[in-house]
Amino acid sequence: MRAFLVSDNHDSLAGLRMAGIGGVVVSGAEDARAALRSSLELKDLGILLVTEKVAAWVPEDVRRLRESGELPLVVEIPDRHGTSRGQDFLTRYVRDAIGVKME
Repeated sequence: MRAFLVSDNHDSLAGLRMAGIGGVVVSGAEDARAALRSSLELKDLGILLVTEKVAAWVPEDVRRLRESGELPLVVEIPDRHGTSRGQDFLTRYVRDAIGVKME
């Protein structure tokens, strides 16, 4: 299985390429949708990484992929400027997803 990145910037792509992860840079919602569709055609795709900005451009597409329950696993990643989700986003995510409050 392999991972693939759909990014809004070259820095994220360059960093992940050093780790052996390929990907594409997109410049808007239409490009992002096309890149998501074409990445799903990769036969051994296990993890689909998308930058937060790309996910914000196509939230319904990302939600649909996550809720399908099938591979690839869709993971939003921050870019080099950091996350826009706030410091407690992981704690809130766990609480909302499984109802466990972590302290």
